[in-house]
Amino acid sequence: MNDEGERTTELILPNSDWAELTQECLVNILSRLPLEDRWKGTMFVCKPWMQACRDPSLNTILDLEPYFDSTTESTRWWSPEFERRIDAWSDGVILRSFAAWSDGSLTEIRVRHCSDQALVFAAQRCPKLQVLSIKSSQSVSDRGTTAVAESCPMLKELDVSFCHEVSHESLALIGKNCPDLKVLKRNFMNSLDPSQHRGVVPDEYLNACPQDGDSEAAAIGRYMPNLVHLELRFSKLSAKGLALISQGCPNLEYLDLYGCINFTSRDIVNATTNLKKLKEVKKPNFYIPRSVYHTERYSHWRLYDERFQTDVFRI
Repeated sequence: MNDEGERTTELILPNSDWAELTQECLVNILSRLPLEDRWKGTMFVCKPWMQACRDPSLNTILDLEPYFDSTTESTRWWSPEFERRIDAWSDGVILRSFAAWSDGSLTEIRVRHCSDQALVFAAQRCPKLQVLSIKSSQSVSDRGTTAVAESCPMLKELDVSFCHEVSHESLALIGKNCPDLKVLKRNFMNSLDPSQHRGVVPDEYLNACPQDGDSEAAAIGRYMPNLVHLELRFSKLSAKGLALISQGCPNLEYLDLYGCINFTSRDIVNATTNLKKLKEVKKPNFYIPRSVYHTERYSHWRLYDERFQTDVFRI
């Protein structure tokens, strides 16, 4: 229990029967606890506590990102065993419980490695969902994201980074059905230097990275006109796709193109000229590692600077 929670319990007489506390008082206490403390036995103390944990006001936001970011054992994230365990965990307990207990008031979901089943279950019960982050969910496909598009019209932020089974078709459907979408994060892993992921992410998943960058760009440009923030790291879109996004998303303020190698700095300038609200562009500024460096292709630094928009030629 954190310090704030401890201070709260000190306000209650030592000999008080916690099971007899009113629902309102229990909810107030539980609202001061982090998610981990609520789920590590607190709700199983007694029936009144379980009922308090199910109060909709305690289940409006589900954010599991800190628990993924804090672990150092990233290798196990991508193992089939871990995927089955996390799927069962979020499917059978956390995500399903939040979706059911929120009584339709769940507005933010941030999880990883979830499944279509979990996503469909949550989407159908969360019509007020505004933020959805399911990055690194290799089991989520168009089935899950289609359910989101059909059931969550109030969506404002979507992160489907590293979700290789999600196609441009479901992106188009989300754009059509979610007119208030302001933030889209569709990042991929570094395909130029896959060695940084080897041993952590399975090779078959790395090799399955979607190749239709321009199709996704066309869907974004056509159906997401109100985007303000767009991330496309290591996307395979070309200058044509970039132009489609620029034409269709005039309100863009932030554009992340880091690692996109299929267009030049001149293409970026030409495509973003009409984006009057644009405040920041992350250009594909990176270096070619020795492991993938080919002298015959990148021997001339001027050509490299033109292609990869970098000021320093480092190998």
